[in-house]
Amino acid sequence: QVQLVESGGGLVQPGGSLRLSCATSGILFSFAAMNWYRQAPGKQRELVSTITIEGSTNYAESVKGRFTMSRDNAKNMLYLQMNSLKPEDTAVYYCNYNRTWPRASFWGQGTQVTVSS
Repeated sequence: QVQLVESGGGLVQPGGSLRLSCATSGILFSFAAMNWYRQAPGKQRELVSTITIEGSTNYAESVKGRFTMSRDNAKNMLYLQMNSLKPEDTAVYYCNYNRTWPRASFWGQGTQVTVSS
């Protein structure tokens, strides 16, 4: 079955960096477009970044220039390098895979990122 397991979250000061990882299993990872979402307290879950099977990336305006999404197809791993972190980046970050057939959406358990001095 599909499993997505995030790690790498934690408490960091403003301006700091974190690298999130998502270990995947049960999918043909090399053929899977993947996403990172986040959800801050009291807010809706929002799309942070996407990566295609070719490795092309797109980012939310709020993180553009600070976050970098990447993938390692050999290890079935997804990453999110987060630099110049701001308090408004505080959220639970989720790895997401949307299977096209049969249609289904898969989520990890999330990893908490807290940016605070």
